[in-house]
Amino acid sequence: MRRMSVFPQHGRALGNLGLSANEIQQEVENKTSELVSDLVNLSARARFQAIRSLPMAFDERKRIRNRVNSVKHSKTIIPANCRQQVSRSFRRFRAGLASAHRYLTIWHDTLKDIGGRFGTSVLSYFLFLKWLLKFNLFSLIINFCFITIPQIVHAPNISSVTGFRGLELLTGVGHFNQTVLYYGGYNGEVIASKPVYNMQLAYFFTIAAYLVLCGVSLIYSMSRSFQKNFVLETGPVSGGAWRLLCSWDFSVVNEKAIQYNKNNLAVQLKESLSERLQEKDKMSLSDRIKHLSLNILAWLISLGLAVGCSAGIYFLGTDQELAFSFNHNPNDLTAEASTLLLPVVVSLINLIVPLLYSLISKMESYSNPRAKIYIIIVRNIVLKMSILGILCSYWLNTVPKEVSCWESFVGQSVYRLLIFDFIFCLFGIFYGEFLLNVIGTTCIQSLGVPEFDIARNVLDLIYAQTLAWIGIYFSPLLPVIQVLKLFIIFYLKKISLSMNCQPPKHSGRAAQIQTVFIALLFFPSFVGALSMVSFTVWSLKPSDECGPFQGLDTPFHTIFNWTASIQGPPETNWVWWIFENVLRSELFYYLISLIILVITYFLWQITQGRKQLIKILRQQIVNEGKDKAFLLNKMQNLQKQRRESVSYSPQDYDQTPHFNPNWMNTLPLDM
Repeated sequence: MRRMSVFPQHGRALGNLGLSANEIQQEVENKTSELVSDLVNLSARARFQAIRSLPMAFDERKRIRNRVNSVKHSKTIIPANCRQQVSRSFRRFRAGLASAHRYLTIWHDTLKDIGGRFGTSVLSYFLFLKWLLKFNLFSLIINFCFITIPQIVHAPNISSVTGFRGLELLTGVGHFNQTVLYYGGYNGEVIASKPVYNMQLAYFFTIAAYLVLCGVSLIYSMSRSFQKNFVLETGPVSGGAWRLLCSWDFSVVNEKAIQYNKNNLAVQLKESLSERLQEKDKMSLSDRIKHLSLNILAWLISLGLAVGCSAGIYFLGTDQELAFSFNHNPNDLTAEASTLLLPVVVSLINLIVPLLYSLISKMESYSNPRAKIYIIIVRNIVLKMSILGILCSYWLNTVPKEVSCWESFVGQSVYRLLIFDFIFCLFGIFYGEFLLNVIGTTCIQSLGVPEFDIARNVLDLIYAQTLAWIGIYFSPLLPVIQVLKLFIIFYLKKISLSMNCQPPKHSGRAAQIQTVFIALLFFPSFVGALSMVSFTVWSLKPSDECGPFQGLDTPFHTIFNWTASIQGPPETNWVWWIFENVLRSELFYYLISLIILVITYFLWQITQGRKQLIKILRQQIVNEGKDKAFLLNKMQNLQKQRRESVSYSPQDYDQTPHFNPNWMNTLPLDM
């Protein structure tokens, strides 16, 4: 764009060359045309900057801009202003979508507020709750669309109608027993439509597809979380200096968001410094022996409580439910209310025993807050899974032999457990955290404001989700209860956290706790629920009086009947061959298991290699810093020596400059 800098001003430079007025005007016009052609080829932003920087008056620049715009309009079908407006509209639309996505993201600002005030460990509980909510919403959508709606529209399986009395909200029987809430509300008829809709296949494949997708999602989320929180978040680079200097998001301009980020960064720095200080604490031999003795005693007490509670459930809690199923009278409210004994006992155990575990953990006095959380989680897992194991054994071994429509009976039992777990969770919020706050601030001030018990609250979520997975086969609409429960618990826990709890006193970096939560949700929660549902489908005989699989030896025999029906036509032989030679072959599942183990081993090796590579790169960064420090010290010493030699060896300077041809030999060898 050199023509812009030499553009003549009113022809004075050309007039000094002795040219006529017409020649001067022609030369100016040529230069202007060349300038306009150059400006037309530039982008809009560059053209604006170039016109603005022209060394001429404002009227001349305006005239140049008008000529450029006229040339652009003549060359393009769509005017420039129109194209700019369309481009601007698209940019605004894209920015509006991004803003709408942020506002439509559920609990976006609330989660930022919680993370900034209470730290990442407390935030991990609410993120986990939100993650479970997505699982149950997905389950509700696919079950309602592929199972419930076809059954309601085409062939409702209702034998008798019982009036609604209100007690059904707690017991799950009565009026609900004749609805599509339970397994007994569905039948296995083929709906005459185009194409035909087989309810047996729909029921089987919908539940199977949901459980498979849940397993794949859990494995994927667990691997991603492990890579993010264990591989990339370890080492000195992820410490306090990195968070202080490199983790601030400079694109945030909203004052509220800036305050959230400041609070969150401050809490993370406290967590990192707290872990650094705890790593430096060393215990003597006597303290270690005392600590080990207390740990052994605490574990013995915890296991004794778990065994005693499981035995109490086994011998006490199941008789009333069976008695009500044998003498079922819709008008006998006392007998119906007696079925609430088992869920009340189980919920009391889940409420009281974890509090005892928290008191036991205070006796152990763990210095690392994450170790304390992990120990409490393991103990609660042992307790809750023991209780669920006893109940599943009772449902799969005793109930099918004693109850006619035993699938609906199991669904009702799971419904009652979920309802009372929610009720006792509310009791824990109002009469647990609230009363502890009142006692700690008014009566016994030495107790202080209670802390938010992350381990106990997370285990309550895992326990409830395990019940939802167990009951998905026996009650397809059970996710409705779980979705409503999670919504209410989120807001109540948020209010209770703000009013009754305080941030953890001993902060610990808890980003890795999220990975532990997902791992616990996968095993033993999801694996245990999947094992129970698989055993029911493959081994137990369905009820002869209710449900879509009545009359079959096992629910899985519906696949046999389907493959037998499509075996005739030649174009469907490949489906029958895959089922007979692949899906029914033990070798196929053996090979699948072997491939999964090999892939897991390779992924583990890749993870170890990445961790080693990260350590090597971090060590190289440290070495580079040492090399730079060494070179800087060497240069400072050389400069100091030169200054000293000049000060003690005066020379005569002449005014004539000279050049030393051997200047290369004057440089030091180590530069």
